[in-house]
Amino acid sequence: MESLIVGLIAGAVGGNLAGAILKNLSLGAVGNTIAGLVGGGVGGEILSALLGARASSGTIVGNIVSSLIGGVIVMALVGWVKSALAKR
Repeated sequence: MESLIVGLIAGAVGGNLAGAILKNLSLGAVGNTIAGLVGGGVGGEILSALLGARASSGTIVGNIVSSLIGGVIVMALVGWVKSALAKR
């Protein structure tokens, strides 16, 4: 349970960092946070699936990093899709 909470927090931070850096893809504070939460939760699970047992017994640092990256990726993807649809 702790690893999920840490992953969600790290993902939210990652989404907001990505929004601050990639201003043209930003979804706003709430949107960046929600996309980051989703990315953080999914990012930790994907890493566990890819690395198997090593990830499930991994360190909290690995969980934070993978969730942070997941938050950045999901926020950037959602922002890119939103901006592409807005151009139509």
